[in-house]
Formats: sequence, C-alpha cells, structure tokens
Amino acid sequence: MSKKLSKLQTAQQKAEAAAKKTNQKINELGNHTNALYTSLTTIQSLFDRIRNMPEENRLKYEKLKNIRINWKQQVEKIEIEYKKTEVKTAGKSAVGVGMGVTVVTLGPTAAMGIATTFGVASTGTAISALSGAAATNAALAWLGGGALAAGGGGMAAGNALLALAGPIGWTIAGVSLLTSCLMFFKTKSAKQRLENIYTLISDRDIKSYELAIVELSERITRIIDESGKLNEAIAKIETFGTDYTKMTEAQQYELGAYVNLMEASTMLLVNPILGLQPKYSEQDFENLCATEESSYYKLYFEAHKTMVISMANLLYKINLDDKDKKLLAKSLKKNKEFLSSVQMTKTEFDAYDISMIERALNHKYNYSTY
Repeated sequence: MSKKLSKLQTAQQKAEAAAKKTNQKINELGNHTNALYTSLTTIQSLFDRIRNMPEENRLKYEKLKNIRINWKQQVEKIEIEYKKTEVKTAGKSAVGVGMGVTVVTLGPTAAMGIATTFGVASTGTAISALSGAAATNAALAWLGGGALAAGGGGMAAGNALLALAGPIGWTIAGVSLLTSCLMFFKTKSAKQRLENIYTLISDRDIKSYELAIVELSERITRIIDESGKLNEAIAKIETFGTDYTKMTEAQQYELGAYVNLMEASTMLLVNPILGLQPKYSEQDFENLCATEESSYYKLYFEAHKTMVISMANLLYKINLDDKDKKLLAKSLKKNKEFLSSVQMTKTEFDAYDISMIERALNHKYNYSTY
C-alpha cells in the first residue's frame, strides 16, 4: 500500500504538473511565433521594395525592423547559450529531471517561445524587468526545469536565483532544495510549521502558473489572428506596385494601416508574459534603495542585493509570524546551495534578514495590497 502524500508533497506535484503544462504552452507559443516572425519578415521585404514612401511611415517600419532583428538575435543567443550549458551539465544529476519535470530539447521555435515569454528584446530600454543576460539565464533555467539552477554548469551560484525571480525557479528547484533541510529538524511541530510555509509557496506559484497558461493561450490566439491579417496584407501589397506616388489614395491609406498592423504584431513578439515576470525585480530594488529614508536600512539593502531580490520573490504574499521567521531562517542556514546563491554565510543569515525582506516587499506593495 502506497504511503499517503503530505500536503507539501501534493502541492509540489501539482506545481510540477503546472510547470510542465506551462512549458508545453511556451513551446506551442514558439511555433506560432515562428510563423508570425516569418510573415513580418515577408511584409517587411515588400515595404523595402517600395520607392518614395513618406518619411514618417518609412521611419516607423524601419524602427520595427530593428526591434525584430534585436529580438531574433536574442533568440539565437538563448539557443547557443542553452547548448553550451547543456554540454557543461551533461552526465550530472539534475533536480528538474528527478522531479519529473520535462526538460526541453531546445530548437529555434522553442527559443522563439522563450524569447517572447520573457520579453528579452528591446529598443535600447528593456521591455521587460528581465533583460539581456538575466533573461537568457531565466530562459535557460526554465528550459532545464529548474535543474540548471540547482545542478551547476554556468547557472550555479550568485545570479541563478536572482535570474529565477518569480515562480520560474522556486517551485521546481528552490523549494525542492529548501525542503531537503526538513530532515534536520527533530520535532514534529517544527517540521509541520516549515512544511506549511513551503506548501504556501508552492500553492502560490501554482496560481501563477495557471494565470500564465491563460495568458500564453491568449497570446497564441492573438498571434494566429495577427498572422492571418499579415498574410492577407502581403497578398494585397503585392498588387500595389513598387512606387508609392503611383498608388491610389486608397492603396496609400492601406499601406499606412499595414504599418500599424506590423507594429501591433511586433509587440506580440517582444512583450513579455506578465504572469512569469518576477514579483520583485532589480528595478524594484533600485527604487527601494533610492527612496529609503533610513541610511542604516539603505546600507543594509545595498550590501545584500542578491539575497533581497531572491528572498522577496520567494516570500511574496507569504505572511510569517516571528516563530515562522526563526524556523525558516534556521532551515535556510542549513542549505549550502541557498547560501551560496544569495552570497551569504550561515553565520550572517538569520530571522532579522527575513524581517528586512518584509520591509522591502512592503515598500513596493504596502500592506493593503501585499
């Protein structure tokens, strides 16, 4: 007879299932994004052939072209970096795999889905709170089912949990690692209290995954619709000729409408899926330090940036009393991987740090909404 699962084990299984479904939906998004990108590239080539285009329209579609080029470069970077990391971690045990989470074999369309999910493209200013290397790391860790954050390679230590802010890494890799320390607690009440905390974290993240799945599905529907409109526009533009001044007024008006269509479609490529963005970003941290009135607290936050961002995402919407904080701190102090990731030692980290995380979260959300 199989042993009945605890609330925590049940919550973690549900979280893994939700993460797997989200991953599948991201791959589906990649396939549709690939078609959208192809249509945008085709219509762009038609615009490039048109002579005497008004400067305003030309500048607008050239700007959109640059956004798409930037986005495509990031797609290629994610694919390349993933393959590098895959080689480094080959043969090593992987937490994500052991927990039954699907590890994606990355191809170009999967990378497109990841790039869109995390909103890694920009026009000089990051569209998403995650950008550049952090976005690539988050994408890599997501594709690895959280395994890369726990298992090493180029993802281990300092920036791993920082890049994994939000539901992306904690449920799969983070909570798995943290709960491994439950064995160090002898009393049943202490273990139960900690299990309750980790269950709350998993349940919260399940909701985030579920919302992300809805958002991903809506994005896919919109991309299919926009791709159809673009393909209709391509067929129409091919009949207009290549000299703007010789087109009818109606055709000129249509071209302007198609530039607007290109803009809306391009945003579907580069705007991130909000449900998978960090609940506490690096920008939130910078705002905290810039507006903190107490010099003491400001110095504390500046000295513990990685820990503050990581823990703020872990404890978002998790209410703890003093006993909870002490137990959680004691648990985290026993976790070498966690301490390494937040760049602290077991003699430095205690319940006071968790109280400071509450202060950081309260600064962004305030108690009325947090």
